[in-house]
Amino acid sequence: MRMLLNVIIPNEKFNQAMIDGTIGAKMSRILEETKPEAVYFTEQHGKRGAYLVVDVASPESVAALGEPWFLTFDAEVRFQIVMRPEDLKKAGLEELGKRYAK
Repeated sequence: MRMLLNVIIPNEKFNQAMIDGTIGAKMSRILEETKPEAVYFTEQHGKRGAYLVVDVASPESVAALGEPWFLTFDAEVRFQIVMRPEDLKKAGLEELGKRYAK
């Protein structure tokens, strides 16, 4: 199952890691361990941010996706289940529409 992680990183923690020269190692470690399908870095509300698409094998693996961001950067992380078009095709929307439409 795919999940979208929306990560918002406080500027102070990120800036400190840049200044002390540890930002590259910290970011590399998180990304190597979470193995995202895709990652995009961006600004979010004046803070640094990232969107990651990851594969979630089981519910307990969600902690391993968020904790590195929480512990390393005091980041805010939001988790959303997402689907590709082929996943949506398998959802049976037509059947659900017939069952619940009134």
